[in-house]
This record gives sequence, structure tokens and C-alpha cells, in this order.
Amino acid sequence: MPFDRFDDIVIHHKAEGPEAAPTLVLINSLGTDYRIWDDVVPKLAGRYRVIRYDKRGHGLSEVPPAPYRMEDHSADLLALLDHYGVAQALVVGLSIGGQIALGLAAIDQNRLAGLVLMDTAHKIGDAASWNGRIDAIGKDGIAAIADQILTRWFTPAFRSGGNPAFVGYSNMLVNSPVAGYLGSCAALRDTDHTETVRNLEVPTLCIVGDQDGSTPPDLVKACADLIVGARFEIVEGAGHLPCIERPETTARLLGDFADAIFGQDAPR
Repeated sequence: MPFDRFDDIVIHHKAEGPEAAPTLVLINSLGTDYRIWDDVVPKLAGRYRVIRYDKRGHGLSEVPPAPYRMEDHSADLLALLDHYGVAQALVVGLSIGGQIALGLAAIDQNRLAGLVLMDTAHKIGDAASWNGRIDAIGKDGIAAIADQILTRWFTPAFRSGGNPAFVGYSNMLVNSPVAGYLGSCAALRDTDHTETVRNLEVPTLCIVGDQDGSTPPDLVKACADLIVGARFEIVEGAGHLPCIERPETTARLLGDFADAIFGQDAPR
């Protein structure tokens, strides 16, 4: 369970797979930690070095006072790559993770071998919606709006009290550090990566669950349309977190894209 201080923040991180293999970095969404990738990583780590981490204010990483800037998150990602000695990685960003990855692209595209933008976009929501969420949580806590969030995250088939996984991921959301959640809401509110995506010059794959209520397919497709040469894929039977609801499909899409970028032809 590695912990390291990157500049002003202690980050919880983990690397799996062969050290000499090409690197994939997986970045989790708002209100989750790196365990959301648990069912995906074993399908990739046999032929890739897979690094994941809890972004600042989430999981077991340190929780600075809110608000945060997206530049703070992206600087943490860059420090993580430097810590592992990774010159280039295929970075997979889910939701806010995609905006963190785009922040790295704005700093230095040369650190990206490729980019996967999963259930995310160049601009998510508007100031009014984020301020409303910040005010509601600041007053009554994450639990007060958890049902609204979970409805956007998961399909009706998954969203059942009889599904132990749904109960567990609901707990992950509700138990997220409030300062970390609010800090990242502010970062999302203040971020517009429209020009970043228009200037991307790395292989890019955009993925979205067909029932995503947070960043719907039309929004993700609009983002993909701004990126020269980007691929767009819809995951059937998934909401905002395909890595949880459809890990096999998610791992296949990531693996095939990574294989094409890195020229891998290893057994699955």
C-alpha cells in the first residue's frame, strides 16, 4: 500500500504488472477511489504495467482544504509519472479523471502515448449546477444528494439494494471525504478544456456507457468530434462507470487500444 508525498500532498498509489512493460495509468471519478478498477486491472496487468492512484481528497490520499484547481490534480498526475520514471503512458481518465488527463495534455502532450477519455468531456456542467451541488453538500453532506448521483452513475438493473456491489459503491460515495469532494467539484466547475481537446495530437479513444446520466453519450460524442482522429465507443448496459458494470468490455476496449498504440501482441 504505497504512500508518497508529491510536493505538498501525500498520494496513495499502486502499480501492477511487469515493470518493463508499457504503462497504463487509470484515474478514477469524483466520489470514488482506485478500487473501481479492481475488475479491470487483472485483465490488463499481464502485459502492461498498470498504475492507479487516489487523487487528492479521495480514498486514502491526503485531503487538503477545498477548493482545488484542475491544475492541482494534473500536477499530481505528472508527479506520479515522474515517481515511477514513466516518460510516456497511455492515460485513462474516467469522469473528472478525463479532465485531469486533459490537464496533463495541456502541460506536456509528450508525456502521453495515448489518451482514453471515459464518460467525460471537455466541459462538464456549468457554474450554477456545480455551485448548487457544493451548497447542498456543504449544508447536509454527500448523503443528501447521493440518490441523485447514484441514479446517474448506474443502470436500473445494477441499482438495487439486493445487489451487494451497489450497496458497496454507494458506501464509497457517501463516505468520501467532504472536503475532497467539494474541492474537486470546484475544479470541475472552473475547467473548460475545449481548446485542449482541439489541439490534441495523440491517439484518443472516447468511451461512454449507453445509460450514463452524468456525461451522456451525446456529450461524450461532441467531445470526440472536437479531437482529430478520435475513436468513439458506446458500452451497452452501463451507466457512468463502465469499469464497474461492464469490466470485461471496458478491459477489452482499453487493451485493444493499448495494443494498437504500443504494438503489443501478447496472449490475453
